[in-house]
Amino acid sequence: MRLVLADSNEIVRIGLRTVLSSERAIEIVGEARSSVELLEIVKNFPTDLVMIDYTSAQFSIDVIPQLLQKYPSIKIVAITPEQSAQTLVNALRSGVKSYVKKDCDSMEIINSVKETGRGNKFFCGQILETIRDASIDVNDIDFDSFSCEPISLSERELEIITLIAEGLTNNQIADHLFLSAHTINTHRKNIMAKLGVKNTAGIVMYAVKTNLVSPNKFLFAADV
Repeated sequence: MRLVLADSNEIVRIGLRTVLSSERAIEIVGEARSSVELLEIVKNFPTDLVMIDYTSAQFSIDVIPQLLQKYPSIKIVAITPEQSAQTLVNALRSGVKSYVKKDCDSMEIINSVKETGRGNKFFCGQILETIRDASIDVNDIDFDSFSCEPISLSERELEIITLIAEGLTNNQIADHLFLSAHTINTHRKNIMAKLGVKNTAGIVMYAVKTNLVSPNKFLFAADV
């Protein structure tokens, strides 16, 4: 299995290289310090798997769909510090195949690469616990709704997304825009279909990710 390590922290890369190089089945073909370097390495070296901390400096979650759009056969193993359940779910929907934490033991890290290389999903116990504590079942995550195609949203839909992210209910949005609650509900359903999300939290995450609202301003409203 030809593996690329992607992390801006040199100490982390050295640690992962030391752990994984002991396995004959794993060949480390490159190490990336940024999203740009990752895309360049994969372009020039045949790669089966990428182990990435998309939260580290010079990286973002956006590099994963960019990578998979060009090289759909590559499998992604995320290895990050502790994250919220929603962040984990969004990472899985973006194309991450398996997920472990940086404080997992070496055998879990090795197994995550081996199992992913065999075509299986692998989650360390800590990651599963975080997701399940949020009452999310990994098997219910809508992975297939992800698409690399650009999302086309109207000005009205963007306006409604912003108001949803600011915590307004359907009735409050209707009053604000001088529309009926039924019309707002229809817009909400269309927005969720376009974004490939199932609830308000998914809409809010999109609003934050695309800078429609500040991360310090939004709140996760209950589903309407």
